[in-house]
Amino acid sequence: MKKILVPTDFSTQAENALKVAAQLARKHECEIYLLHILEVPMHTIDALSTYNDLPEAMFFMKLAHKQFEELKAQDYLKDLVIHEQVEFHEIFKGVFHVCKKHHIDLVIMGSNGASGLKEMLIGSNTEKVVRTSETPVLVIKNEHKTFKTKHFVFASDFNEESIEPFKKAIAFANLFDSKMHLLMVNTPNHFITSSDAQTRIQNFIKDIKMPNYTINIYNDVTIETGIMNFSQSIEADIIGMSTHGRQGISHFFNGSISEDLVNHAKRPVITFKI
Repeated sequence: MKKILVPTDFSTQAENALKVAAQLARKHECEIYLLHILEVPMHTIDALSTYNDLPEAMFFMKLAHKQFEELKAQDYLKDLVIHEQVEFHEIFKGVFHVCKKHHIDLVIMGSNGASGLKEMLIGSNTEKVVRTSETPVLVIKNEHKTFKTKHFVFASDFNEESIEPFKKAIAFANLFDSKMHLLMVNTPNHFITSSDAQTRIQNFIKDIKMPNYTINIYNDVTIETGIMNFSQSIEADIIGMSTHGRQGISHFFNGSISEDLVNHAKRPVITFKI
């Protein structure tokens, strides 16, 4: 991991994400890319003109630069390599563009956690970033003076299409020095016997090397509550899951599971695209 992208609207939530990025960057010698999105209506921009011809755009560009300078002056960013960038896109398009351009390894975003997403990360924006990003996305809910990653829960249905994102999750678990807890949630609507669940998980990981892990089948009324309750029971530091692009979450992670976890889980959530 060499490059971390942190989208920022200069809110407290975005700074919480930046503080985590700073800790990871210092530990792993990474560069940080700060991204601010200016939502200037594109129909007001003449394709033959430059942004210098747009007083409104120039005003917000200068304001963003001033905020970047104030942010980069914070002690927790001292001696780190920080790049700043302003994009005229919707946030999920801006994140996608910058990740491609700079070969970003990890996106870290801030949110308000259980109370919902506000500021830059309002509802569908977060879901779109999580669903469309080919780069892993780590969503931070609170300030972490010391970002801990000792216990990493990876929740899945452990079907074949989740193998590649699972390998990405293992790479991050190894990078974070985490113990990985493999989790299948059993619900009344998606019931599978413990024996069948164990067999499925064992077949899933048979060709994958993992030095430090546990296998867990957890019963609950819904998948979302099962993931959160299990994570609470082992005091997990981070929850990982796979996403399925624009088509939603793989198999039992359909509909709003990813968005619900990002919105409601008190712990950091990291997603990996299938």
